[in-house]
Amino acid sequence: MSETNMHQDTIVSEDQVFMSGFVSIIGAPNVGKSTLLNAFLGQKLAIVTPKPQTTRNQIRGIVTTDTHQIVFVDTPGLMEPKYRLQSEMVRTAYGALRDADIVLFIVDGANRNVPIENQILNRLQKTQSSKKILVINKVDLVDKPTMLPIFDEFSRQLDFDEMIPISAKTRDGVDLLLGQVKSLLSPGPQFFPEDQLSDLPERFFISETVREKIMLITKREVPYSTAVVVEEFEQRQKRNGEEILYIRAIVYTEKQTQKQIIIGKAGKLIKRIGELARSDIERFLDKKVFLELYVTVKSDWRRDVRKLKDIGGLFEID
Repeated sequence: MSETNMHQDTIVSEDQVFMSGFVSIIGAPNVGKSTLLNAFLGQKLAIVTPKPQTTRNQIRGIVTTDTHQIVFVDTPGLMEPKYRLQSEMVRTAYGALRDADIVLFIVDGANRNVPIENQILNRLQKTQSSKKILVINKVDLVDKPTMLPIFDEFSRQLDFDEMIPISAKTRDGVDLLLGQVKSLLSPGPQFFPEDQLSDLPERFFISETVREKIMLITKREVPYSTAVVVEEFEQRQKRNGEEILYIRAIVYTEKQTQKQIIIGKAGKLIKRIGELARSDIERFLDKKVFLELYVTVKSDWRRDVRKLKDIGGLFEID
């Protein structure tokens, strides 16, 4: 990019420089990363469930004003992987650090995961180019004075640019955190159009919405053994002339017993999953939707590289 073009991209007015940057949100599973992303955006983009390992891919949410653009990158929770899918989740989470201008390291103040926190700290110590903010989340569940020893512990291990307690669920401290993120941005271009909320396709959010309902409704290993792929996505016209978005999605499981659980007696569970997902999809797309769900078995897809490539979503698997 020429110096002239860069100047045009970054200058808003004679006295106002446009600021921008990529902000990666990392942490152990279930610390509230996706809830925080949704709080920043002011609407639901990332799916959220009480179960760990809900997020499997990087999810980018974009906040744009007249003076700045922030591209937040939600990531899978970091863990000790037990199979190939989890290995790819860890790889994609750490991959978000490469291009990050700012890193938000999220720690659950009510339920610490010290081994994973130490692994993340070791990685952050090697990440010299990014600014770093320690965020202690879920302070609504603990007495705030108990946060002081935690902040002291982390400050002795890494020189964070900021350390902030928040509750992403209640939004306590979220505006303060957002203000600190803005203060650490550098002059830069507007990467995306001002009305764009994410760079991910609509099909991705549809499949994630269906998967969220499966995770909320089913138990044990079933939610972790499922993947959802949107196979058809087209605008159709009903006989009365009304426009409707037709969506056909496949729910993959690893075992026949898991398929039977998701379908439920007389198809009641899959129908309930479809109803809940369709309602959210209609709100997200602001369109009337006809959602058809099918369940099929693809044995051991989480462990088989070839099968994971077929249905693993956005992973770029070597």
